[in-house]
Amino acid sequence: MPGSSHDPGPSTTQPRTNRPLQGSAGSYRPGACLVVLQGPSLGQRIDLGDQVLTLGRAEGCGLRIDERSVSRQHACIGRNGDAFWLKDLGATNKTLLNDVPIDEAVLSNGDYITIGSCVLKFLARASVEARYHDEIYELATLDPLTGLSNRRHFLEFLERELHRSRRHVRPLVLLIADLDHFKTVNDRFGHVAGDGVLEQVGRVFKDLAHGEAMPARMGGEEFAIALPEHTLEAGAAFAERLRDAIEHMPLQLADDAHSLTVSVGVCAWQPQMQQVSELLARADEALYRAKQDGRNCVKIGSDTFSDARDHAGDSP
Repeated sequence: MPGSSHDPGPSTTQPRTNRPLQGSAGSYRPGACLVVLQGPSLGQRIDLGDQVLTLGRAEGCGLRIDERSVSRQHACIGRNGDAFWLKDLGATNKTLLNDVPIDEAVLSNGDYITIGSCVLKFLARASVEARYHDEIYELATLDPLTGLSNRRHFLEFLERELHRSRRHVRPLVLLIADLDHFKTVNDRFGHVAGDGVLEQVGRVFKDLAHGEAMPARMGGEEFAIALPEHTLEAGAAFAERLRDAIEHMPLQLADDAHSLTVSVGVCAWQPQMQQVSELLARADEALYRAKQDGRNCVKIGSDTFSDARDHAGDSP
């Protein structure tokens, strides 16, 4: 049960929603999840682990519910052994558990939590219903071919990370990668072979992505990866490892060995960036220059976006 020693205030260590939380030893302990039944992000699943999750309207909350009926820090959920508890944080509209106002309570599988006008369902990970929601969640958030995040889920993640970077002034890097001359693979070997190549590229992204890195297939032969807590230098080094791994990826097409290359654009979040679209534009600009400069290379997004293409051919 929670007590006065718990501090639910926002911090740079607030858990990221929709991602498994890590225990102190770095291994995942099966926990529980919340599913949004009513309110913003209907159908969203939030994994619960060892960290305290704060729910409220403030940007720093682990689950942000941007509605007037929700207090800035409305409630929090934490873990004590195998049990999870819910605590009201003095919200104007009292936190409800199964329609009953509470100060604090232990959660049971299937409980309904009402935060303002938002209704959440608490599910133990071992329950059949939780497994059902896992399957629905994967269908809604993952690219079926590569198993990476799909575009919509990736952009939602990037939006949350940008809010976090703005609030706590933390580094964030975005990579956008496009396979070079991929159309010739489909034209020469067929779309079935092309799908096999995309699956193989997806495995490279998964193998390289660690920690909070979020890889995604944006569509067609375009991929992306978000790197929270990475500087521009670290992001550029990651991009070079990715480029090298794909170039040296063993590729068999029609019983013959082939090679594939990738162009990568890299951009770091800057304090003046207010929208995800600005981050995407910088990364796209860098990708454009990588394509213009011969492909199979990594380019860094310019801080002066309007001038970037005019100087694409300038020597460093």
